[in-house]
Amino acid sequence: MDMANFALADYAVRRGREVHLVAHRVAPDLASARNVVVHRVPKPARSYAAAAPFVDIGGRRWARRLSGRRPRVLVNGGNCVWPATNWVHYVHAAYTPETLRGGAARWRRQLVHRMFLAFERAALRRASLVIANSARTAEDLHAHLGVEPRRIRTIYYGIDATRFYPRSPGERRAAREALGWAPDVPVAAFVGALGDLRKGFDAVFEAWSELAADPQWPCHLAVIGSGADAPYWKRRLEQVPWAAGVHFVGFSSDVAGVLAACDALISPTRYEAYGLAAHEALCSGLATFVTSTAGVAERIPPELKDFLIPDPRDARDVARRLREWWSARDRYVEAQLALAQVLRRRSWDDMAAEVLTVIESVEATLDPFVAGQTSAR
Repeated sequence: MDMANFALADYAVRRGREVHLVAHRVAPDLASARNVVVHRVPKPARSYAAAAPFVDIGGRRWARRLSGRRPRVLVNGGNCVWPATNWVHYVHAAYTPETLRGGAARWRRQLVHRMFLAFERAALRRASLVIANSARTAEDLHAHLGVEPRRIRTIYYGIDATRFYPRSPGERRAAREALGWAPDVPVAAFVGALGDLRKGFDAVFEAWSELAADPQWPCHLAVIGSGADAPYWKRRLEQVPWAAGVHFVGFSSDVAGVLAACDALISPTRYEAYGLAAHEALCSGLATFVTSTAGVAERIPPELKDFLIPDPRDARDVARRLREWWSARDRYVEAQLALAQVLRRRSWDDMAAEVLTVIESVEATLDPFVAGQTSAR
């Protein structure tokens, strides 16, 4: 279960709602709550694609079984085809996945994409109301799937301000030491899945090749993420002379702890409905370089426009922006901290309260709350 769905379910539970969750994985502390009922569905071969039909069938089954109690039903995107409020975190119709792998792997990726598109179109045709996580997502829903703007409500994510906050230089050095990194060497981070090219690590790799060739470039690179392409990138790193300046963290359950050790985030994503990692970096006071069309970019003020990447495939431009930031980094600190303060005021509970209000404005007065969801894709 992704953070946004967890936050909503947790908020509803703490307010005494009966919550039914149709999912293949639920956080243990949430699943053990007295007013939570988990309807687990299988995830064959640990595959989201293989699990998709089971989530759809399970969601419809339990929405139907509970229909006598007139439940509030919330669907995530194409996860369940049911006439209910649909909370969209990603629009498959807005982006065609790109991968380094060819042959059967590429063919499977295309087939899975077409399946997700079919589920997405079917679910959104039946949605009574659609919640988007950004204006970018709302625009994509209208442009690619024909959802009328009057049926869309935009609700931004929140944050856990106790975990994501600006660190002092001393705290940052201590965080680096805790990770086994050189305490006085600045670090830029990449956070994202390495299953395909959407998050743009290929552009980061190329940009870093240019930056690391300059003996005056002082930063190291931290790579937080895993996926089918991770072995390929590790092999590439073994072949470059600047590999010693790269910390390949892999998957981390403590992104806050890693970001605490960093000075910047690089996110030249080809498509991003919102961009939670960038949001977390902004709340942490980092210089956050993100594609200008990402949903989270809507929340970045003009004072930090130099951090917005117009073309995520242009590695030379990414390198230039990083170089210019480092040479004048003190100029941006005040704006970075001001934005962190603004974003950290909006909690996950604030977001959840808005989502529940929207659901209740559509559905009648009911007893249980039913959510059909999987972990984020």
